[in-house]
Amino acid sequence: MLSTSNGDLAARWTRLRGERPALRIRDAAATLGVGEAELVALGVGRTATPLASDWRALLNDLPSVGRVMCLTRNEHCVHERHGRFDDVQVSGPHGVVLGPDIDLRLFLSNWRYGFAVREPLKSGERLSLQFFDASGEAVHKIYATDETDRPAFDALIARYRAAAPVAMEISPRAPGAPDRPDAEIDVEGLRTAWRAMKDTHQFFGMLGKFKVGRVQALRLAGEEFSRELPARALRSAIEAAGADGTPIMIFVGNRGCIQIHTGPVKRLVETQGWFNVLDPTFNLHLRDSGVVRVFSVRKPTDDGIVTSIEAFDDRDRNVLLMFGERKPGKPELEQWRALVARIEKQAAS
Repeated sequence: MLSTSNGDLAARWTRLRGERPALRIRDAAATLGVGEAELVALGVGRTATPLASDWRALLNDLPSVGRVMCLTRNEHCVHERHGRFDDVQVSGPHGVVLGPDIDLRLFLSNWRYGFAVREPLKSGERLSLQFFDASGEAVHKIYATDETDRPAFDALIARYRAAAPVAMEISPRAPGAPDRPDAEIDVEGLRTAWRAMKDTHQFFGMLGKFKVGRVQALRLAGEEFSRELPARALRSAIEAAGADGTPIMIFVGNRGCIQIHTGPVKRLVETQGWFNVLDPTFNLHLRDSGVVRVFSVRKPTDDGIVTSIEAFDDRDRNVLLMFGERKPGKPELEQWRALVARIEKQAAS
């Protein structure tokens, strides 16, 4: 276990910032072999304020601060969405935010540390709430913007400031269990259960029932349900949606949060190995090299087939999920199905 009281870490980070001033804090933490939370905690008393871990109450109070920018990321993809915290619902370790702009699925059992962070900039101060898991990895961040009620944001920080210093111990994340051999999977049973699904949320229960990994299931299910595509197909699908205005849903998540964009994407830009959506209320930053496997996937529901494009990295971790815009009780957009069919045809040619 590691502790942020290590004075050597502060010296190492100061030296690293001098050598690479543009390095982002997540990458600095990886370079130094520590959790990002440890670097944030070095600023306690100056740039960082520890927060009490009453996540339910804090989340329920967030509508009071007005519009913010929410950021959720994994190793290869960053999802940024502007809007208000509306319709916040927290029950035990699970929470959802179901506003028209901020749409989140929260897994609060993996939220361990929280800080209010004030970063000095040439143009002023950047204020945020940042939440981390037990390994020190950021699970969710909420940034004040020009549209935020700053007095309300400051009042929220004061209200949830930790009463005592946070004793931080970082536990490296245990590696995930490897998939069972394909020969041990009941493939026909898996396909039968898949065919009987009534809701997309049943998919995860099905994986557990058959003790099969997600990518493993996509490989074994057969073309009735899943087709592997070239890695470039994910980017092609986003570009196609941008070109024809197909409204889509983009899910990006980690162990503590899944963040969802619903709507069109318009301004698509490539910069130094990253493929970006740079729209006024939605930004996406996708590291092309991180996407190793892509599948088109079809799941039966009471509303008809629901089609997705799912991307994974070299360790079979999900990078991004993409759907056509839809609501429960309504069938999938034919425009989205046609888009996926075009992507599959391109891949086959």
